[in-house]
Amino acid sequence: LVGSRASVRTALHTLLAARWPSQRDVRSWLQLLSVLQWVLSFLLLGTVSLLVLIYLVFTSFWPISALYLAWIIFDWDTPEKGGRRLPFLRRWTVWRHFRDYFPVKLVKTHDLSPSHNYIIGSHPHGILCVGAFCNFITGSTGFGEMFPGIRPFLTTLAGNFRLPVFREYLMSGGLCPVTRRAIGYLLSKNGTGNAVAIVIGGAAESLSCRPGITTLILKNRKGFVRMALQHGAYLVPSFSFGENDLFRQVVFEEGSWMRSIQQRFQKMMGFAPCVFYGRGLTSVHSRGFLPYARPITTVVGEPVMVPKIEDPSCETVDMYHEMYIRSLLKLFNENKTKYGLSETDELHIL
Repeated sequence: LVGSRASVRTALHTLLAARWPSQRDVRSWLQLLSVLQWVLSFLLLGTVSLLVLIYLVFTSFWPISALYLAWIIFDWDTPEKGGRRLPFLRRWTVWRHFRDYFPVKLVKTHDLSPSHNYIIGSHPHGILCVGAFCNFITGSTGFGEMFPGIRPFLTTLAGNFRLPVFREYLMSGGLCPVTRRAIGYLLSKNGTGNAVAIVIGGAAESLSCRPGITTLILKNRKGFVRMALQHGAYLVPSFSFGENDLFRQVVFEEGSWMRSIQQRFQKMMGFAPCVFYGRGLTSVHSRGFLPYARPITTVVGEPVMVPKIEDPSCETVDMYHEMYIRSLLKLFNENKTKYGLSETDELHIL
């Protein structure tokens, strides 16, 4: 008994002498967990939900799968009709921790009038579009306060809205498919004050994502300009400085067999299988799938005023496409030295 008491006293003494986590430690853990849930949601939620529903078909819980299938059929067109955004989810505390992990900052250079609709070009794509998601989907960086009366939407692959549960997750934040029908609905049948953000470079641009090099796939991407003209939506360039620094990617040279496999996969599936890594869960020095904590600053530029032309000619589309590129280059060059780049850094547009 005496030995037991001594052991208990020693254990209590050791516990009391141990260093308790500080407020800073707790904040760091919360930030890490918020990023972890986001990465897992985007990488696994759709696939895992689909596998679970398929498994339930062969159990006594098969009515759950049947009911959800019926719901998806009934709700099939909702993503292309403005979705089903839930404002309170955009204000979740978890998104503030997500913002502070990097941190992410939004910079406004010009006002956006609620009497117009807008197409915001988001550059660069990076690996997971962290800047675009944090600024246009969550309310953590103050988009609503900076641009009062403007409702932001972010477009993503249409195939994501065919995955069970994941589609509800995407729509709740204001994501919609990057299709003509979905974008056209927001620009013509949802009133004014809509800002549809499109990551124009898409999957092809993610293959060129690496720190220190800023390459955009934009020269032959003109569909967003044609849509802007057809609906009279102003074009707004935006650039997320630091987006390419969040992961390290194994970049295969043009002409290599691995590069050709990536490009073929992208054409078939709509996204590119990148070989990348970030930090691990336990240490910043380990390798894993979490992004590195690097600051991201998204600068929203000056709107390019666009007239409404139902059937714009190729020459008109080319003219406004050039105007957009000039506006984007001006935005980049005026802000690059403020947010981590040097005066000699250039924006390569392919």
